[in-house]
Order: sequence, then C-alpha cells, then structure tokens
Amino acid sequence: MIRTVNLNKIFRTDEVETTALNKVSFEVRKGEFVAIMGPSGCGKSTLLNILGLLDNPTDGEYYFLNTEVSQFTEKQRANTRKQNIGFVFQNFNLIDELNVYENVELPLIYLGMSAAERKKRVESALEQMQITHRRKHFPLQLSGGQQQRVAVARAVVATPHLILADEPTGNLDSAHGEEVMNLLASLNQGGTTIIMVTHSQRDAEYAQRIVRLFDGQIINENIKAGVTELPII
Repeated sequence: MIRTVNLNKIFRTDEVETTALNKVSFEVRKGEFVAIMGPSGCGKSTLLNILGLLDNPTDGEYYFLNTEVSQFTEKQRANTRKQNIGFVFQNFNLIDELNVYENVELPLIYLGMSAAERKKRVESALEQMQITHRRKHFPLQLSGGQQQRVAVARAVVATPHLILADEPTGNLDSAHGEEVMNLLASLNQGGTTIIMVTHSQRDAEYAQRIVRLFDGQIINENIKAGVTELPII
C-alpha cells in the first residue's frame, strides 16, 4: 500500500536548515497496523504528514496505492486524501459548532455523497463506535474519550484504505485510552490499514510492527512474534 524510497524533508529559514527526515525507506502492507515511535523532534509527525499527503517531501519517492505521489500539487493531494485516508488526532480536531452527527457527516459532504447514503454511513459509524446516544450533543458536552470516539467515527465513515493516528490517546486517561486503542485494533482486524505515531509503549503493543525513528532516520523495526507477514498490495 505504501512505499517510501530515500525520503528527505528539510525545513529552511534564512539562517537555519533543519533535516527532519533523512533517507527514510520503508513499506506498509495492506492490512498492517504499524506504530512509529521515537523521541520528540525525531521526525515522527513530519513523516505522518507526508504519508497523509498533508505535506510533500523535499526529495525522495513516495508510492501510495502504486502511484508516485511525492510531488503532487495541493489539489491532487486533497483529492487523494479525501477518498483514501482517515485521520485521528491527539486533540480530536472536532468542530465545536457542529454536533456529533454533523462532525461525522462532514467528510461525506466533501465527497459529494447523497443525503440518503450519508445518513446510512453516519448511523453505521456511530453505532460501530458506540456513540449513537450522543449524536445530538456538541463536542464540548462530551468527555475526552467520547470526543475521540467521534473522531474515529469521522475517520472511518468514508471507509478509507488507510487511517493515520497521531498520538490518539495523548489527551486521554488510561481507561479511555485503552478504549480507543481497542477500537483501532478492531478496525485493523476488519482489514483497515493503520499507521500510528505514539510515545506510548503500551499503545505500540497493539501494532503488528514497531518502527523506531531517531534524528530523522529509521534505526530499527520490530515485528511482533506470531505475526504473519502480509503481501505487498
């Protein structure tokens, strides 16, 4: 599903040049759950932004669904994102002025789906995330765990090929964090590919493979015992 070759990202100002990613090459197979770990500033979020087509690399190659996308225009990136990628953020990123139902429905409106199809999909996603009873509530009326359930529902409602999660339990207590990780694991067991950035070793244990970054480079990868390697698709 994903392959990067010598991916570099350099941030430049008039006085400073910072290398965020340095020749990063790795693959993610369809149906995998991959955790990306490393200290703050090692390039985890930069890599996730590039994989999610929120940013372009300085150079190198990025193949997503067998298409080289590293130098896509913003319009091309946006079209590819909305059809293929769901995002789950640490800060939830829900729209306070929209209720739960409307927040989850929003990606489908961008895709131009009919009202009937949107209703069917939103109801299904809310039921899957066990948040239907809060469908008319607004984000500020919800607990952190409930807000993240809504965020996950929004991420999956368009049935994306890939979900990218950036510290999905970072603002949650341990109990609610475990609930969210169990939701992500369940989605992965259903066939959804997940890449998650995390500082939490406990959260990383839900993944089948852990990729460790340091100073913008992959220093090692660990595949959990008993995990069957998936074919590259």
